[in-house]
Amino acid sequence: MLFSPREKGQGLVEYALIMVLVVIVVIVILAIFGPALGRTFSNVVETI
Repeated sequence: MLFSPREKGQGLVEYALIMVLVVIVVIVILAIFGPALGRTFSNVVETI
């Protein structure tokens, strides 16, 4: 076995922490670039 039974919960916690970190990074990126992306999509819609 790769993990002993006692380490199974620890692995799940590590995956959860990684997912939380990824979500935080995505939220920060959207907060920074969100308005610029919105303007870009608005310009595309207006030209169509």
